[in-house]
Amino acid sequence: MAAKRTTGKKAAAKPKLLSGGNPQIPKGDGHAPVEAYIAAMPSWKRAIGQHLDALLVRTVPSVRKAVRWNTPFYGIEDQGWFLGMHCMTKYVKVSFLNGASLCPVPPVDSKQGLARHVHIYENDQIDDEKFANWIQQASERPGQELF
Repeated sequence: MAAKRTTGKKAAAKPKLLSGGNPQIPKGDGHAPVEAYIAAMPSWKRAIGQHLDALLVRTVPSVRKAVRWNTPFYGIEDQGWFLGMHCMTKYVKVSFLNGASLCPVPPVDSKQGLARHVHIYENDQIDDEKFANWIQQASERPGQELF
């Protein structure tokens, strides 16, 4: 009988899904933690996360990425963070942290000052032109310092 070979490395544990199906991802900077978050998004939400991440990178090639509080954030070096994404039970919440200054203003109000949100449901079609416009505007304005 052949001995079982091991590499000494443990297989990465699948992230726990928190309330609403939001992945629990350790705090981290750069593409890797955001990629881990998106890969752990449940079912149809993963395709939305992949689509939005790609749209962000195409629109703002120098975008900075991080995960904090189980949420991926996007920003500009030395200008702060302008967007976050979070899985809710029935939708993906996209938060423009300076959204009140965008034109047109994203549709969902927030209790957090200037923030405005877009809720993307399972069968929604993402308007890439509108989102790219919001992303471009948001990236050109002072962002939020969150951490």
